[in-house]
Amino acid sequence: MAFLAKGRILAAAVVAVLGLATGAQAAASCGSTGAGFDAWKPGFAAQAKSEGVGAKGLAALAGATYATKTISVDRGIHKAFSGSVDAFMKRRGGAAIISKGRSLKKANAALFSQIESNYGVSPGVLLAIWGMETGFGSSMGNQNTVSAILTLAYDCRRPEFFHPHAIAALKLVDRGALTASSVGAAHGEIGHTQFLPGNVLKYGVGSGNLRDKATALASTANFLKAHGWRRGASAADNVGAIAGWNDANVYQQAIVRIATAIDAD
Repeated sequence: MAFLAKGRILAAAVVAVLGLATGAQAAASCGSTGAGFDAWKPGFAAQAKSEGVGAKGLAALAGATYATKTISVDRGIHKAFSGSVDAFMKRRGGAAIISKGRSLKKANAALFSQIESNYGVSPGVLLAIWGMETGFGSSMGNQNTVSAILTLAYDCRRPEFFHPHAIAALKLVDRGALTASSVGAAHGEIGHTQFLPGNVLKYGVGSGNLRDKATALASTANFLKAHGWRRGASAADNVGAIAGWNDANVYQQAIVRIATAIDAD
């Protein structure tokens, strides 16, 4: 992607607009512009505190600002996954990802061998995702992570989806894995392979520092394993696990093609 959701994003705009979220996720209100963002934050802070966010996380929330660029990217996200697989591959530089992926596979053979031994995930799919998401770490984003994810939790389009990721981001600040000034992709994704904060908490391994190459790749393998990746099966036969990472069919098919080409080398 950098795409917004490693995992499925469910459209729940009607529920959000009507303010019918229940339980711990009942927001004070949502908004479609930044006008009410600052008024919304105290209510979210109360929820965050009730869900275990500490002083550092709450301070990061207090300092967050409405992320206009995040909203702009979000409104046009579906266009990024339109058209045929061939067209998508061309737009995203599929041939270059394959070429560099093959080179990186050889240069990092010991790392990929260890990851495959631990998680059963072959190098090709990890390199395909790494290349597709950030150009192998060359473009991990420059948007404030806390502000981006809180803006999406406030926005009326999908607050239910982004609420837990916003809470997770604040907890990562408490733990020191993020700071109030950390940057990433427009939808709050973090690191080499672009994890959403909630997925860092669930699937991050080791230090949980997804800006570290080895940690990010191992965490990605852990995510895929948790979503059904079968050891020894091809990327094409593991498309269900890839769908857990990104539910856009054109993305899944591109990853399968790239992974297959890299693994065949």
